Amino acid sequence: MVFSSIPFLFFFLPACFALYYPLPFRWKNHVLLLFSLVFYAWGEPVYLFLMLFSAFVNFVGGICMDRWGQDAARRKIFLAVPIAVNLSLLLFFKYADFLAGTLNDIFRLGIPKPGIPLPIGISFFTFQTMSYSIDLYHRKVPVERNYLTYLTYVSMFPQLIAGPIVRFSTVQKELHERSISRWKYAAGLRRFLFGLYKKVLLANSIGALWEEIRLLMETQGGLALVTAWFGAFCFTLQLYFDFSAYSDMAIGLGEMLGFHFLENFRYPLAAVSISDFWRRWHISLGTWFRDYVYIPLGGNRVSTAKHIRNILIVWFLTGLWHGAAWNFVLWGLYYGMLLLLEKYVWGRRLAKAPGFARHLYTVVLVVLGFAIFVFDDMTALSAYIRCMFPLGGNPLVEPILFWYLRDNAILLLFGIIFAFPVVPALSAAFLVLRKNPLVFVPLFRAAFAVPIHIFLFLLSVASLVNEGYNPFLYFRF
Repeated sequence: MVFSSIPFLFFFLPACFALYYPLPFRWKNHVLLLFSLVFYAWGEPVYLFLMLFSAFVNFVGGICMDRWGQDAARRKIFLAVPIAVNLSLLLFFKYADFLAGTLNDIFRLGIPKPGIPLPIGISFFTFQTMSYSIDLYHRKVPVERNYLTYLTYVSMFPQLIAGPIVRFSTVQKELHERSISRWKYAAGLRRFLFGLYKKVLLANSIGALWEEIRLLMETQGGLALVTAWFGAFCFTLQLYFDFSAYSDMAIGLGEMLGFHFLENFRYPLAAVSISDFWRRWHISLGTWFRDYVYIPLGGNRVSTAKHIRNILIVWFLTGLWHGAAWNFVLWGLYYGMLLLLEKYVWGRRLAKAPGFARHLYTVVLVVLGFAIFVFDDMTALSAYIRCMFPLGGNPLVEPILFWYLRDNAILLLFGIIFAFPVVPALSAAFLVLRKNPLVFVPLFRAAFAVPIHIFLFLLSVASLVNEGYNPFLYFRF
């Protein structure tokens, strides 16, 4: 089940809220847990037991650590066992085919591939359970003694499938005590609806345009240089709106249920360096690798050689986390190298460059990076990258590009507006106007906000009823 679907919007969510809100607090976690388990089991009922097992192992490890972990050696054992179990599950279900194929290609061993379907959201809930065990080991969070409460944290449906990666420390207090007001509900609803519009009206539409360009590449065996860059830019917008929309909906749902999840995106395409981009993109994943891998390795408080090693390890793992294919490894190392170059080669000169040049530099490198990201077939990846550079004798432009631009001009305009901090700037200007004693500004907002939401919601529902292009790209991670 996905958020942008008729069953979720008109059946699952209303049923959840109808039971959740009237009941006293002591029952709210149980209702949330029940609906979260139904939500996960909707698509893959068998893998529900995998998630329950993963959560149980970490819960028991935490209890053992709290009761018998005063001794440092035993405390490490109670940490190592859950971590080993989680990594083993992730390795088997996500990377078994990849490892078997790689070994077969290198050594010609003939190892059969298990061919096991990837459990939805396994990378997200595995990282959540691991973060709990690690934080408990370092005494950063209190132990959770109620398994159902802990399972509610792990399985909470707003963030279960595609994040953000919510740490136990973020929601620990709210699992035991939280307040829900109509103002928080209204703010959460607005955030959820904004994510829904981004997903259905922008991500899906721009994604359909990218699929046309991708099909054109396959049909005619190549693309003009500008068309290839335009296609990669479309995929970048699709991925950003798809994933950030899911985060918006997750954060909004969390607020409607009384939880406060941390932000996961802060207009990453407005970044002025690759370092700045990764402070804005998928923040929960970046901070997870920073706190649990990069800093324990020594971070940047080591020799230059070890710092380079730490960066490459983190970005190799970051790439591999996204998928079991070599293009993801290449994508991770691509960013690792760019970050090292900014740190040790051209970072100071970049900081002195004009803002527009820094922004253009970042967008070009990010778009190129997502061209690597999208193709898990290395032959197709190589062919597309060649089209993006004047290496294969491909033309600069082709007539169909103007047709794409003409027919999608409004869509792309809105895509650019919402991918960059235009709306926050307008909101800030509105707040300034609101302090003006003139009455028409709040009246204008009250008169038009609700009708606009109704129109956009009906437009989104019409698109979903029409069963158009509606993938969730991060489901496979």
